[in-house]
Amino acid sequence: MEQYLPVLERIADALERLSPVGSIEYNLTCADAFIWQTEPDRLQPVHHVKHIDLDLLVGIDQVRGILQKNTEQFASGFAANNALLWGARGMGKSSLVKALHAAVTSPSGQKLALIEIHREDIASLGRLLSILKNSDRRFLLFCDDLSFDNDDSHYKSLKTVLDGGIAGRPDNVLFYATSNRRHLMPRDMMENERSTAISPAESVEEKVSLSDRFGLWLGFHGCSQKTYLEIVDGYAARYELSIETESLHRHALEWSQTRGARSGRVAWQFIQDYAGRLGMQL
Repeated sequence: MEQYLPVLERIADALERLSPVGSIEYNLTCADAFIWQTEPDRLQPVHHVKHIDLDLLVGIDQVRGILQKNTEQFASGFAANNALLWGARGMGKSSLVKALHAAVTSPSGQKLALIEIHREDIASLGRLLSILKNSDRRFLLFCDDLSFDNDDSHYKSLKTVLDGGIAGRPDNVLFYATSNRRHLMPRDMMENERSTAISPAESVEEKVSLSDRFGLWLGFHGCSQKTYLEIVDGYAARYELSIETESLHRHALEWSQTRGARSGRVAWQFIQDYAGRLGMQL
């Protein structure tokens, strides 16, 4: 029998992947965060989500306030919009989502369940929603760095989930995505459609309409030197770094010059480096 065991294991794995979603029991209360995995479908619990406190996210006050209000409405059981956070790298898009998950609770004190879904698993969103829709919990689906390339048809699955199909999005599920691309697709992809399609305008509209399905469209832009230094000051104060402000700013600006950019991410990387020099663990 030992020679047949590998074959039997492969058959068992294949049957498990083909089994109906409803036949699998999911524990949706064992953690406050999960990662959606496929092949086979499963929700992997995450018992500690590393996040930055909301008050340390400097320079994005307006979009932070809008998304916080939207998230609080959803946690309270009221109407809320799916949100697309787009714009400059390192300006706190994903950090804001994780910070809000940590900060926002329902009136009864229950936390939202954060579920991360990878871009390549977008096609499986329908199966995930069928698992979540009958739960008493409220779920915040999160896709970081979402974008679509040429010949990628997964965006059609996302369009249906966001605002389409006869089933629609369950009331206990909200979808937040971050992207460096305003319309989630590269410009050359849309320009190619204009040059090759029989009806160029209609073809481009069909692709651009994906970003229109998000009720909130929040832009994140590169920060000025003043804002960059304010972010650095906030981190230095929070972690009680022993350094004079003038020296801190000089080192922070030198660090940003080596990176060729100023952003919240660059500020955090500088603080980590400086804390390490001081023998500190953040």
